[in-house]
Amino acid sequence: MESKRQFGTGGMRPPRKAIDQNVLTERILSLCRQYDKIDATKSTFGGLMLNSTRNYGHKPPLTYDFIRERIMLVLKLYDKIDPEKLTLDSHFMDDLGLDSLDHVEVIMAVEDEFGFEIPDRDAEKLLRPRDILKYVSDKEEAYEDLQQR
Repeated sequence: MESKRQFGTGGMRPPRKAIDQNVLTERILSLCRQYDKIDATKSTFGGLMLNSTRNYGHKPPLTYDFIRERIMLVLKLYDKIDPEKLTLDSHFMDDLGLDSLDHVEVIMAVEDEFGFEIPDRDAEKLLRPRDILKYVSDKEEAYEDLQQR
């Protein structure tokens, strides 16, 4: 007589519990965050990550004009700002018609561009592109972050 091996209770599997879509999404995202990001400057070869850029010396020093151009580009790319009306002295609310939420989004875009956080108490005072330019120009950490990119 042959014996049959039974696993668990009576050889029957319990029904699978449905996984919530949000839980599944969070699990996948947490796994993805554990791996290095791949961008255009990196390639893989045999599982190894290779950097395909060459550095021949120091990057050019950051200038006031360079920072101004970057700020104006970020602002021109914001969909609620009319690039024709945008100047260094345009007031975000009065001249460009932004509301407080739009102002927060603009400040967040500038933070992303320059790689440092602007505290809320300082962000409230940045009502014109010229204010942002002065603020970013005065921050040493902006220069360090931009030169490392």
